[in-house]
Amino acid sequence: MAGIYIHIPYCKQKCHYCNFYSVASRSTLPALVDAIGREASHQRSYLRGQTIDTIYFGGGTPSLLNESELGYLFDAVAAGFTLSGNAEITLEANPDDITPELLKIWKNLGINRLSIGIQSFNDKDLIYLNRVHNAERAHRCLTDARDAGFDNLTIDLIFGIPTLDDEGWMRNISLATETGIPHISAYALTVEPKTALDLLIRKGRVAAVEELQTARQFEMLMYALEQKGYLHYEISNYCLPGRYALHNTAYWKGHHYLGLGPSAHSYNGESRQWNVSSLDAYIKGINQQKPDFEVEFLDVSQQYNEYVMTGLRTIWGCNPDDIGSKFGKAYAESFMRNAARWIDRGCVSADSGLYTLTREGKLLADGIAADLFVTGR
Repeated sequence: MAGIYIHIPYCKQKCHYCNFYSVASRSTLPALVDAIGREASHQRSYLRGQTIDTIYFGGGTPSLLNESELGYLFDAVAAGFTLSGNAEITLEANPDDITPELLKIWKNLGINRLSIGIQSFNDKDLIYLNRVHNAERAHRCLTDARDAGFDNLTIDLIFGIPTLDDEGWMRNISLATETGIPHISAYALTVEPKTALDLLIRKGRVAAVEELQTARQFEMLMYALEQKGYLHYEISNYCLPGRYALHNTAYWKGHHYLGLGPSAHSYNGESRQWNVSSLDAYIKGINQQKPDFEVEFLDVSQQYNEYVMTGLRTIWGCNPDDIGSKFGKAYAESFMRNAARWIDRGCVSADSGLYTLTREGKLLADGIAADLFVTGR
């Protein structure tokens, strides 16, 4: 199983909290689309002939692409790779871009899954985040998508927003689940350095994010979605039975993927590489047949650490037998020894030899994973 990620770094406006590589001007869009097509051809050997089971258009805002631009990228991928007959093809879309006309175009192109950046159904929250859409549009786009025949939908929600009290958060959860959305991704609002939100908070122009509120709303989310029949299968992801996000699940399970576009990352089991985070440098490098990217070859310790970091985030957890066979007995012993104290604290479960985070452990996921890491051996 392998996947392709295509990064489209354009946005109508930058959300205050966003630290992903994106730009507001679309003057370079035609040149970028052409360059991504060229990169797909140049990188056709990267996945070593593996069948492509997932394609993910992310950003930025890939829903800004028109029909011919999306069609060109589909053709470029199809020309260089073998696609599964039932490949999951996801397009990230903002509510303000979704129209009946565009939905029909996306459906005809073969897009079969939409990831919609709702973030909140409350106007005050959307203003705080500097989102383009409003609450009415958040509701309407879901109806439009369903009417167009898109059943495979996921939405993003954000908790811990200073304007979002607990009652409002529960209302957001209820509004999402009442629509029967099969998949929900929910993230804590994080203030990344040098973002607009970071600057506004430091200047005292908007309220700061409170850690206790964030933790409390995360616990509310876990309980509420469990009661609604959603499976909490990854720290930030919940789905109805059998409705996993195949593309992201492949990341967490260590499958290989190719990233196309500026700042996109790739992984082939032995190394990671990432494209330059600059439109001009990316396009220039592709056009001169000198792609601008960096490569990191992973030693055994790094591969083990990645296994722990991604595995613990999911319901599939970490298996010491797998660790031993993949990385060696010493790594398995180190894992079990260091995990023991987290089991004692009630943060890790080891049922049937499978180590997973408990609900309490999910509040400390990054710290627990880091504690189980090893340095080079």
